[in-house]
Amino acid sequence: MLGSTRGDNNSPLKISLIGTRGVPARYGGFETAIEEVGARLARRGHQVTVYCRGAEPEQRETNYLGMDLVHLPAFKKRSLETLSHTALSVAHAIFKRPQAALVFNAANSPLLPFLRCAAIPLATHVDGLEWKRAKWGPSGQRYYLICERLAVWWSQALIADAQGIADYYTEKFGAQTRLITYGAPIIEEKPAERISEIGLEPNGYHLVVARFEPENHVDMIVRGHAQSGAKLPLVVVGSAPYAEQHTRQIHESANDRVKFLGGVWDQELLDELYAQALIYWHGHSVGGTNPSLLRAIGAGTAVNAFNVNFNREVLLGSGRYFVDSTEASELFVEAERNREQVEQRAIQARERAKAYDWDLVTDAYEKLCRDLAGKTWKVVNKRSEYVEKAL
Repeated sequence: MLGSTRGDNNSPLKISLIGTRGVPARYGGFETAIEEVGARLARRGHQVTVYCRGAEPEQRETNYLGMDLVHLPAFKKRSLETLSHTALSVAHAIFKRPQAALVFNAANSPLLPFLRCAAIPLATHVDGLEWKRAKWGPSGQRYYLICERLAVWWSQALIADAQGIADYYTEKFGAQTRLITYGAPIIEEKPAERISEIGLEPNGYHLVVARFEPENHVDMIVRGHAQSGAKLPLVVVGSAPYAEQHTRQIHESANDRVKFLGGVWDQELLDELYAQALIYWHGHSVGGTNPSLLRAIGAGTAVNAFNVNFNREVLLGSGRYFVDSTEASELFVEAERNREQVEQRAIQARERAKAYDWDLVTDAYEKLCRDLAGKTWKVVNKRSEYVEKAL
């Protein structure tokens, strides 16, 4: 029998958020979710600890938006960075004794037994289908497939951010998940000021924001733009620190109408880029519900997306879809020729964004943490499955 942790429906909880780069959010979906949800949980009175890595010593804050930050090192190697940092974070969390631990990324599953043996209730946010990412290679892909199963065995709850991910875990493992999406930030309409500084006009460009990874299909979008004869420029925001060859291929696919901005960390400029684009192009295919896509619809911008269930789930009828550069090329031409249709799709996109509310997302996380803290968990067989026993 593992130890128990009690939490009623009103008392504040000690919650640890483990397995990401931490906050302030400058990288991806996990970090965005932690910043938005963690800050709201802190405002509700909970003691939220976020484990962080990567910040320079002079930039390391101890508190951010009410969250306590713990900065720990990591091996500077892609295959070991996440797991090494999470190992130190788990050790610290065991010492800190949270009432609920939320572990992000199924790749961290080998470390879950340490939290379990310390009687710390835990849930794992499994992320997308990471084993499909080309950057990992055969060994990395096998590792992720194994970790998916370990997450099912050793987690007291699984979090999926898209129905497609929930369906995958049900069909493959017969496992239940909690469907908790990300929120869509609503970007209010503002005068176009910052984009003029980089030579852009409202509704006068196409936009793609993505890390340069094969499964994000930036190369496909760039080739489609080159093939289309589109008159408006394509603005590309993003980079890839570990993918020099793929980055070179993307640049070689471009013509002089493509404007590469690299990483844009100025949030005001980034918001304006989303809000003033004619079309936002979204090529992500394996990551579940994507914050960049939500940001685009929250800005009221029409979206053309890679045709995969995660993107269709978010956009519904407001989106147009492509599967290769030829279809993308056709959509570039369609968007520039039919502005009225694009405007109608933009209205639909902003309406769709209302379904993705960060306060409702936080409600779901808070309920999950209370469910974890208010149960006793008992190992019932060698696969480490659990039986709930209400206190």
